[in-house]
Amino acid sequence: MKALVLGGGGREHALVRALSLDPGVTSIHCAPGNPGISDLAENHVINVTDGLAVTELAARIRAELVVIGPEAPLVAGVADALRDRGIPVFGPDQAAARLEGSKAFAKEVMEAAGVPTARARVCRNASQVSEALDEFGAPYVVKNDGLAAGKGVVVTEDRAAAERHARECGRVVIEEFLDGPEVSLFVLSDGAHALPLLPAQDFKRAYDGDEGPNTGGMGAYAPLPWAPTSLVDEVLESVVRPTLMEMNRRGMRYQGLLYVGLALTSRGPRVVEFNARFGDPETQVVLDRLATPIGAVLQATDTGGLGSIGSLQWKAGAAVTVVVAAENYPGDPAKGDLIGGLDAADALDGAYVLHAGTDWDGARDVKSNGGRVLNVVGTGADLRQARERAYEAVSRIELRGSFHRTDIAERAAAQL
Repeated sequence: MKALVLGGGGREHALVRALSLDPGVTSIHCAPGNPGISDLAENHVINVTDGLAVTELAARIRAELVVIGPEAPLVAGVADALRDRGIPVFGPDQAAARLEGSKAFAKEVMEAAGVPTARARVCRNASQVSEALDEFGAPYVVKNDGLAAGKGVVVTEDRAAAERHARECGRVVIEEFLDGPEVSLFVLSDGAHALPLLPAQDFKRAYDGDEGPNTGGMGAYAPLPWAPTSLVDEVLESVVRPTLMEMNRRGMRYQGLLYVGLALTSRGPRVVEFNARFGDPETQVVLDRLATPIGAVLQATDTGGLGSIGSLQWKAGAAVTVVVAAENYPGDPAKGDLIGGLDAADALDGAYVLHAGTDWDGARDVKSNGGRVLNVVGTGADLRQARERAYEAVSRIELRGSFHRTDIAERAAAQL
């Protein structure tokens, strides 16, 4: 199988790495890719939201599977263009991708499907915002209705900050705050069948102790030794299958990945959000644990037959990923700084580095080119060993002004 992966971040590096370990995948291409991905795939420079450009590239390299990593191409309808050309694609079409492209639409679907989620109001002006904030109280949860690259949500005790975010976004969804730990569950779907992956937990706040602003994610780990054993089955029954049925009722066959962000509240699991693609950085640890070859599984979401695959197989042990972020992230991150220590980190037993926001500096050197620059993954027999290996590898990285959280998976590892 020849595969083409769209995107150039840490999630896409993890996908490319997983495909490279699949004996059924004969060649891998990536657009636009990054320096780390170039070790495993041929990179191509195209506009990944341009359906014509993507289909032309896929046809030229004779791709038998196109994996759409980021959300923007999905919302732009790139999957539709590929399917129109008969090219198998992993990712929902434009209509179904509204589950991520519009928080208001996702809430509408959840309500119609009877999915447990936070009470919410869609607000279009300052008066509606004020009424909703009064109704739900602090902590205030304000979500940009549209795509915001993982930075569209503000959770704050500060009423003025909540109102300011609402003004900056325009149309927003304001929700009640959900208590309890958050869990990410990825589910593959061909429109009729649902196949769950391993649950994971990520860390959204920039600094230790869940302090600081929201980010796209500063680290993640899997598996979750503290999660109820019945969690996945419960979410499939109460969330995933009703959502897929409601989407089908609306004429939107959902093919690809449904990301279910959950809060395990005192009233049971509640949906925080849906995404239409793999989450970042949870993908990095979930795919690390996957033992089943991934290519044919992703392809089956488009071609059918996902129900005949059965359950996925998982490696024993655990994985932890720590994000190395650029100075000033998540504001205006510093870019263009040389990165050292990559080979030293990769050489450690049980650890490796996935590139996220990087670029070439000349012919051989690598520089920072984004807010979240690297994902450093540690693996081990348990979370404690995986953490140790991840942080040992992080200590080898040299990047001016960079920072990382030191408490990724700390509490879960301490409970072993």
